[in-house]
Parts: sequence; structure tokens; C-alpha cells
Amino acid sequence: MSSTPLAIETHDVRRIYKIRGGKRKGEAKTLIALDGVSLEVPRGELFGLLGPNGAGKTTLIKILATLLLPSSGTAKVDGLDVTTQTQEVRRRISMVSGGETSGFGLLTVEENLWMFARFYGLDNKTIKSRLAEMMQMVGIYDRRSTKISDLSTGLRQKMNFIRGFISDPSVVFLDEPTLGLDVTAARDVRGFVKDWMAQNPDRTLLLTTHYMAEADELCDRLAIIDRGKTLICDTPENLKRRLQSETIFHLKIQPLRKPTSPENVVEAVPGVRSVTIADQTDFSELRLSLQGEEALPAVLSHLSGRGSGLLSLEKREPTLEDVFIQLVGRRLDEDTNLNGTGEER
Repeated sequence: MSSTPLAIETHDVRRIYKIRGGKRKGEAKTLIALDGVSLEVPRGELFGLLGPNGAGKTTLIKILATLLLPSSGTAKVDGLDVTTQTQEVRRRISMVSGGETSGFGLLTVEENLWMFARFYGLDNKTIKSRLAEMMQMVGIYDRRSTKISDLSTGLRQKMNFIRGFISDPSVVFLDEPTLGLDVTAARDVRGFVKDWMAQNPDRTLLLTTHYMAEADELCDRLAIIDRGKTLICDTPENLKRRLQSETIFHLKIQPLRKPTSPENVVEAVPGVRSVTIADQTDFSELRLSLQGEEALPAVLSHLSGRGSGLLSLEKREPTLEDVFIQLVGRRLDEDTNLNGTGEER
């Protein structure tokens, strides 16, 4: 790690939830949301967290944003302890979550943002200057007099972005910021993030996302976490380089019947390192990681023997999703683990 001051630092952070109605013989049922997470994020970095639902991403962000206390371990933001220096941390941070509905529907975009800016303690002159610039940056200046209740989801999220950045925070937490947005709105949001980081090289941003391409495009480094543990932390390029010794194929085949024996699974074919299968209505999708292309004929023969003809085949360069699958064993959107309380961790 460089000598650059750390904007975010966690050491062995754990968070344990007690699940309601989980008592048996006097013992309360618990769930470990974070299991010893240690991270260092230098100032000026755009850092990403990738993980399936229930991995602990949102729990970690809530701890760093002083909305939750860790069960054990330490966490610092901008050099301040989130447990003992809560108010000082809150003055330096901001948080934006995808799908949130902040604001008052009867007020206009400009009125809402002006109100939040005053909450942050900004003077009127500063507010006027920043609001005009930021509304133009995200493309909602022409909607500044529109009531919040009349905004689309994408426009409301753009307004939330301005709210999160208008106080010029030292550290910004973005939790699934493009969730539910259409392609155009998501692209505008990503563009705003890149521009803001370029204009403020001493600021830090922590991003969680379910979109691999978004993480690849935006993040300087990222960590993959699962079941409350950090599996790996590196740059997107270095993570993808881990798989350059493997050959990745994506296949569409006729629906794959369940194997009748351990020897009948695709993984049993010599040269297959890993495989994930996604069953669709009329076909199955396979993602294969092979030791080399020479293993492919045996795989196709195996599939044919199981009554699954080949519909299409594509060789691909390793992606972040391939790295994720190798480490976690499933795709990012494959499951919906919840924390036992009906909410995502």
C-alpha cells in the first residue's frame, strides 16, 4: 500500500444480527453479516465492493456511514473512528442509495436541493453556484422547477446524486446507485461520478454495484466479498489477468437434463476447470473455464451424449464476472440471500 493517507480503514470488522423468533432452548439464533473484514482505501481512490445479495456490502457501508455499529473490530473514515467520533465523521461524508425516495413531493427539484444544502450548512451564494453547475452536469437543469412527485425514477435518482455531492464531502458512499435506472440514466450517473472524481482528486468514493461492467468501468480497485468475508482485493485488470491462463467459452445448448451419476456431470470431463449453468425456457447457458481449447471437443461430445445439442458457441476473454464466478462459485445475480430479517445485508 502507498504512503497516501487512508480515507477508509477497517480492521477485522464483524457484525452479528440476532434473528427475531430464533430462540431455541434459551439460545438466540444469530446471523454473521460481516466476518472479519479488513480493507484499506487510500484517499483519492474510487473503490468498489462486489458481492451477491447478502454478502455484507450494505452492512459495511452502513457501519462506515455511522448508521450501524460494528459488533467488533475497528473502522475509520478520513482518519476518524466511526464509533467514537460519529459526529465528526458525518460532517465529512455523504451517502446515496439506489432506489431511495428522499425529498418532498410538493417541492420542486431546486427547492428540495436548496433545503438539503441548507441542512449541510452551506450559505446561499455557494448553494446557488453549485446547484446550477451540478444540475447541468447530470442533465436536469431544465427540470429544476418540476415537482419531485412528477419526476421519473431516473430523474429522481439524478437529483439524489446532486444531494449527495452538493456538500463537497471528503468520502462518498454509493450503494447500488444505478439500481432500477434505464440505460441512458445509468450512463449519465456514471459520467457524473467520473467527472466528479477527476475534478476532485483528493476525494474518495466507495461504490457497491451488481453490474460488473459498471465496476470495471469506474473502479480503481475493488474487493469481492461473500458471506461476510473478503475473498480478494485488486485492480480490475489484475483480477482479470488471474484467468488469462484459462480458456473461457459461453455455450447455448438444448435444455440440459440432470446428470444421472457423478461421472455424468460436465465437471467430470478432463480439462474442465469450472462450469456454471443457467437454465432458460428453451435452452441452457453454460459458462466453461477450460485448461485449453483442446478440452472443448470432449465437452461437446459429453453434452451430445446427454441429449443436448449445441445451439451456439462463443470464446471470450476473461471478464470480472468470470473472476467472480471462480471465487464465489455462482453468478452475481444468481441468488438472493437475505439476512433472516427480510432485508438484504
